[in-house]
Amino acid sequence: MTEKFHDELAGLKDKVEEMGELAKDMLETSVRALREQDVELANSVIVKCKTIMALDQSIEEETLKLITLHQPMASDMRLIATILKMITYITRIGRYGKDIAKVAIELSGEGHIGKLVSLPQMSGIVCSMIDDAMEAFKQQDLKYSIYREGISYMMENPKYITRCTQYILIARYLERCGDHACKMAEKIHYMVTGVHQEIDHKGNGTIKVS
Repeated sequence: MTEKFHDELAGLKDKVEEMGELAKDMLETSVRALREQDVELANSVIVKCKTIMALDQSIEEETLKLITLHQPMASDMRLIATILKMITYITRIGRYGKDIAKVAIELSGEGHIGKLVSLPQMSGIVCSMIDDAMEAFKQQDLKYSIYREGISYMMENPKYITRCTQYILIARYLERCGDHACKMAEKIHYMVTGVHQEIDHKGNGTIKVS
């Protein structure tokens, strides 16, 4: 392949890294906005959704252009295929950040229950997984403990039902972000080795190789 092709491919990788950092920041900031009941902070996350969507479209267009012009082979093609997959996962993470920010705005006028039933801790784990997507890692899953904790608060006082339901919804958003981080790691493993590796998303630490 030409030097120009590899320079453009390196530029695409940089954009994917920028996009991933933006998505993780949106997720972290949305949970912080929820914790601090900061409407302005939550709105800043919602605004960033336009940026991540623009990056998604730009990277996809540039990637398809590279395929058309250079018809890459072997490891270069695996890298390009991985880029196309990763921007999908990253965009979804950013959208979940936006969804959490919307919930933060909705709940901004109400007090929190049980220190947000472990949602900040779950957010930290998920964001760490996103950071570590370039390496081998195992998924952590707190969704079910948060569900049980939320149900116990609902039973204790019916006035908590709406807020706890929203907390459980956010736990689901965070869990899906963790899943996307796992899928990113799988695609990167394939990009580097040419071997498909599937991480057990149930948290058992097992790996399937094909």
